Amino acid sequence: MTGQKPIDDSPDQPISGLSTETETYFARRPWLLALILVVVTFVAYVPAMRGGFIWDDDDHLTANPAMTIPHGLRRVWSSLTVSRYYPLTLTTFWVEQHLWGLDPMPYHVVNIALHALNGVLVYFVLRRLRIPCPWLAAILWSLHPVNVESVAWITELKNTQSGVFFLLSLLCFFRFEADGKRGWYALALGCATAALLSKSSTVVLPVVLLLCAWWQRGRWQRADILRSIPFFTIAAGMSVLTVIEQRGYILRRGSAEWKLGIAERLVLAGRAIWFYVGKLVWPADLTFVYPRWELDGRSLLSWMPLAGLVAAGIALWVRRRQSWARAGLLGLGAFIACLLPVLGFFDIYYFRFSYVADHFQYLASIGLIALVVSAGARLCGRIRRSEEGFGILVASITVVALGALTFQQEFAYRNVETIWRDTVAKNPGAWLAHNNLGVELCRLGRVREAAEQYEEALEDNPDYAEAHNNLANLVYEHGDSTDAMRNWEEALRSNPNFAEAHLNLGSALVEAGEVREGIAHFEKALLIKPDFPEAHCHLGDALAEVGKPKEALAQYETALKLKSDFGWAEYRLARLLGTLPPAEGGDPARAVDLARRACEISENRDPGALDTLAIAYAAAGRYNAAVATAQEAIDRARAAGQAELVKDIEARRELYRSGRAYHPSASAP
Repeated sequence: MTGQKPIDDSPDQPISGLSTETETYFARRPWLLALILVVVTFVAYVPAMRGGFIWDDDDHLTANPAMTIPHGLRRVWSSLTVSRYYPLTLTTFWVEQHLWGLDPMPYHVVNIALHALNGVLVYFVLRRLRIPCPWLAAILWSLHPVNVESVAWITELKNTQSGVFFLLSLLCFFRFEADGKRGWYALALGCATAALLSKSSTVVLPVVLLLCAWWQRGRWQRADILRSIPFFTIAAGMSVLTVIEQRGYILRRGSAEWKLGIAERLVLAGRAIWFYVGKLVWPADLTFVYPRWELDGRSLLSWMPLAGLVAAGIALWVRRRQSWARAGLLGLGAFIACLLPVLGFFDIYYFRFSYVADHFQYLASIGLIALVVSAGARLCGRIRRSEEGFGILVASITVVALGALTFQQEFAYRNVETIWRDTVAKNPGAWLAHNNLGVELCRLGRVREAAEQYEEALEDNPDYAEAHNNLANLVYEHGDSTDAMRNWEEALRSNPNFAEAHLNLGSALVEAGEVREGIAHFEKALLIKPDFPEAHCHLGDALAEVGKPKEALAQYETALKLKSDFGWAEYRLARLLGTLPPAEGGDPARAVDLARRACEISENRDPGALDTLAIAYAAAGRYNAAVATAQEAIDRARAAGQAELVKDIEARRELYRSGRAYHPSASAP
């Protein structure tokens, strides 16, 4: 610690420009301010607690097979294809899923609690750095509506959880600087690692550490650089891993819409920074997906935002010996540093939809908010004591206004339909929003409205493969196979690596009697996406149909390994095991167990699963049970208007009554 100036953490020292008795009272009781901050944050986020799951929550949690399959945690940590590589965040989701299933409220409460904790940590970080009015800055950050996206969206546990470790790392590092105990340094490094494993954008932590060192001592010393090296090392490792993961994800999705040249990247960086400044200063028209800008590196006007930033940076650096300039360099420096991963210098899949997003500036906004509050505190410190109340009034109005805006903004995140309707209202050209709204409307049975949304998406982006695929599925279900085939082919023309489109087209081809062509598409889907249980099941059906039962059995088994509660795979496997001779792999006892499980999953409402259980009972010699179960299947099929299935099951029921099992003429199930 020789030559190092320790951080002054005396609670008795005034920490703002207002030396009032009230401030001194609270400065000596930081826990009280922290408690108030937590309570206010929870009150502001009450509407978010009633929200549901929305976009990407399926990818990360609700439909992520790693959350339910055996050894799911192993896959989370070892694979780059399980959602995105946020292993510690996905581990939290895994734990939550095993604690309270898929009830969305506890997930929201956890996110809000972490955000409230982050607000407290922001307060203590700014307090340790001797930033004026740290509590005001912390509460403004906690209640700022740009953070609603990070808190009300379950997927963005990535932000709230990584934020906790990021801020804890700073505090542990400051404690190490204060007393020199290496345990604090090790803990700071451990928290930094946890932050990176929660979300890789926290790679900027070592840069922030160096900025804080410069702020405290006015220069960098050799010790500052040496201490930062381990942090830069782990950050570099995670950066490389993230680049690999993002490239793989982009290649699997087959999209190149976001690719930029060097000039466009620089133009984007300048424009994005000013965009985020604007949303912090005036948080109006916040939306889930902002319009995607057209970038022109040849236009002189396009370079003005970046030129303005450079000019501001030079001006502050020239005046750096003055306190206001040093504060400006720290605040703006931390703001820009935390935005670096999302300014366009690295390829991010989200850039396909928009170059900016509110959740991108979750941690970055701390620097700018602290700078504005610091400037306001210094200004208040120069006015007459009788006018201090004006500053308090302005601060109070700002806190209340931001809290009200946050409260209101959360209603957009209530469910899938509300978030996408809010988005298309504010950004009518958001083809992603139109498509995803169409998916939700289709799920709700509002088919005509869904088709209109898909068509809106394709009007805005004719090469949007997902919208072609979804429209194809919709029209195919309503009997227009020609239009469906055309849309699936358009989807694959736009994105040859679109596994779901290969699966859907393959299924339609099989149903049309072109089984071998369908098999080719299933195999392509699995080459693109090996952990695709639905494709394995479809391929199993097709292989069974062309007389390859052993290969079909292998596909069903793989599907069940990938998705343990996959009822369709269970009853298809059970059907095959119950109709094949033992020499070809038949196993009546296992068929009964699987068919029972399939019926349990469908709550005995699926006539196909009940029919399969009846087949399995008969194969096992339990004919009375087979007859009773077949009758239940007939009743279910008749109630569903499935006349052909009723006839088939009735024919099989007669076999059971005569003491015979069902063995189809072919090996197909």
